[in-house]
Amino acid sequence: MSEAEEQRWVSVMLDKLAAQESKRVLGDGELAERAERLSAQYFDGRARPTSVRWVTNQNTRWGSCTPSEGSIRLSHRLQGMPEYVVDYVLVHELAHLLVPGHGPRFWRLLEAFPRTERARGYLEGVVAAERLPHLPGTRED
Repeated sequence: MSEAEEQRWVSVMLDKLAAQESKRVLGDGELAERAERLSAQYFDGRARPTSVRWVTNQNTRWGSCTPSEGSIRLSHRLQGMPEYVVDYVLVHELAHLLVPGHGPRFWRLLEAFPRTERARGYLEGVVAAERLPHLPGTRED
């Protein structure tokens, strides 16, 4: 096997592993631990949520944060999406614990997360796909 072929197969296998991992749903406790790790990694542990949990009542937002309470809620629609997408939404909401709005200071904080643009593009693609008309017979009801 050539080096290029080996690299291609390594990439294929890593993608398969990532896809399998993304199908595993984190519980609220695991989600809170993940938020803690992300805060340590990207914000020196300064973003300290009091609660992090999945919710089923957010159909237009991916996540929300109440800085005064320190609570973070992620939409159940994120479950099953790639890890980096869930991590991006968590980092986004953690950043709100430090900077409430979406001004330049907020976006500078998100520059630390290396997959911000990719995750945002993924989520924009999901929203765009949801708006497409579905052809008869292509949707399982």
